[in-house]
Amino acid sequence: MKLPASGKTGFTLVEIMIVVALVGLLAGIAAPSMVRARTQSQTNACINNLRQIDDASQEWALEYHRAADATVSFTDIQPYLKNAIICPAAGTGATFDSSYSITTVSNKPTCKVVSTTHKLLPDG
Repeated sequence: MKLPASGKTGFTLVEIMIVVALVGLLAGIAAPSMVRARTQSQTNACINNLRQIDDASQEWALEYHRAADATVSFTDIQPYLKNAIICPAAGTGATFDSSYSITTVSNKPTCKVVSTTHKLLPDG
């Protein structure tokens, strides 16, 4: 915009305030969607980890001829897991023991962090 009598061009305070308000409005609309997407992504990653833990337990039991009620520990199934497995919602200092709980071969592993939504469905 051209300023009168000075010959200089620039934006007025009102125009800058409108742009800032629009950017703030768009950020306010986008933030809840990003939080929801992040939460859903963490849930999906945790369920995938639970599936890998269950598969590793089954492989261990098959290889060592264990019954369905045999107790499983992390050290038993660690060779069958490709990476270090922790719940993404647990934070940076999390470990397998603080993220997941495993008991027997036939019982599904559970998430200790968010046990309400991070769970495997029963086989069937």
